[in-house]
Amino acid sequence: MIRVALAYLRDRPLMSALNILLLSLAVAMLVMLLSVSTQLGDRFERDARGVDLVVGAKGSPLQLILSSIYQMDTPTGNIPLDSIALLRRDPSVRQVIPLALGDNFRGFRIVGTEPAYLGLQDAKLAQGRMFAKAQEVVIGARVAEELGMTLGQRFVGSHGLTEDENAGHHDHTPFTTVGILAPTGSVMDRLILSNVESAWEVHGIEHDHHDEEELHEGQHAHEHGAMGADQHEAAEHHDADHDAHDRPANLTEREQLKPEITALLVSYRSAFGAVRIPSMINRQTNMQAAVPAVETARLLSLLGVGIDGARAFAWLLAATGGLSIFVALLAAASAREGDLALLRVMGASRAQIFGTIMAEGLVISAIGGLAGLLLGHGALALARNSFEQLRDFGFDPFTLLPGEAAILLAVLVIGLVASLIPALRVFRLDLADSLTRSS
Repeated sequence: MIRVALAYLRDRPLMSALNILLLSLAVAMLVMLLSVSTQLGDRFERDARGVDLVVGAKGSPLQLILSSIYQMDTPTGNIPLDSIALLRRDPSVRQVIPLALGDNFRGFRIVGTEPAYLGLQDAKLAQGRMFAKAQEVVIGARVAEELGMTLGQRFVGSHGLTEDENAGHHDHTPFTTVGILAPTGSVMDRLILSNVESAWEVHGIEHDHHDEEELHEGQHAHEHGAMGADQHEAAEHHDADHDAHDRPANLTEREQLKPEITALLVSYRSAFGAVRIPSMINRQTNMQAAVPAVETARLLSLLGVGIDGARAFAWLLAATGGLSIFVALLAAASAREGDLALLRVMGASRAQIFGTIMAEGLVISAIGGLAGLLLGHGALALARNSFEQLRDFGFDPFTLLPGEAAILLAVLVIGLVASLIPALRVFRLDLADSLTRSS
């Protein structure tokens, strides 16, 4: 039956190719939408694990979440160092992890933080040790793989969060690689991690013992130190006159060069903190508090509208393909009545002829489904290579999802249903009349 069905398909190649094309385009769209929506949702959930709240400068809450958790956007600004102490003193807060952003190395962000940051993604060292002082870095698995970096390698960071040949380089403060992380499948794989003092030193921001005390204030509540802010930095610089050639020339510059941080990743000790702390920060400080779960849900809902519309169009395209198969098989069955009658005379049963027509629809839908699967993943791979955001997101175009099997099954069902009515004509076939008309 399959060989006869294939022979019939070769007999009308243009119509068969059109039906296969319609189904393959529909499957490709569905596969792409499924892969993008699933990987987006999974990645958002995985990267935000362990973070209940993000505190940063006033601006867009979504921008704050994207830049601080997913490392995908520009930060909203900096916040004072003493914000770390403010939160760590709160009994509802379990952990506060600081982030200091602003530089990159060949497109990979350099993040000033503390070792506790690695615990959010259960990141483990594959080689080397944890950074212990300024200008020591631990690099993610993807950074090491793409740049071919090894332990002990020294490099110079560039200003900005993306690679730019015209950006300034911090030649006076090179970094040294002391550790390489094992792959985590998270944002950690594409980061270069160091302590907060490194971020200050590469930008020539002076800090003293008081800053370091505030940076590590509340360390007993955490496994590792955290970052804070010194509210008296400007006054100290104003009163001090030694090493004047290394210090800013005026008060405005001194204010701009105070030790600051970019954001704080907060986790609660009790549910009461989720009720009180965000409103306290938003109303009583010059900072903003953004809840990752709320902002990512809002983003996914906005994306979901477009995804749902595209998905509906793809299923409509698949239904059109099924209708095209139905029309083609119905016309073919009418044109081949003489051949079918001859097969019956030669001993083929009605069931065999019925199966031949059903097999023809099944073959078309199977080829279209498999071609669509390959086309969809190929398009995803092309998109990943073309768009830096997808690469930064860690998108895998070749991940096979369980839902793809359901899509293929649905397409096969469409092909079988489209073949059913033409195949049923076999049971109403009048052998004598068909042979007479065909002769």
